[in-house]
Amino acid sequence: MADAEIADLSFEAALAELEKIVKGLEGGQGALAEAIGAYERGDALRRHCERLLADAEAKVQAITLGPDGEAAGVRDLA
Repeated sequence: MADAEIADLSFEAALAELEKIVKGLEGGQGALAEAIGAYERGDALRRHCERLLADAEAKVQAITLGPDGEAAGVRDLA
């Protein structure tokens, strides 16, 4: 699966694949070349997930900000 195909993955699918790669790398099994390839794929998946999270955050901010740019209808839950 190439980077172009990663762009088509949902956040959940990309994160699941990334978790699988991390577990494989942590296990230390396989050849160095395979580990490097897995790391590169994992990095691409990580960047994709970060983009999707940033997009989601921007959408939430657009929904929760009022016309004056101040938080509208949001309260601190802390």
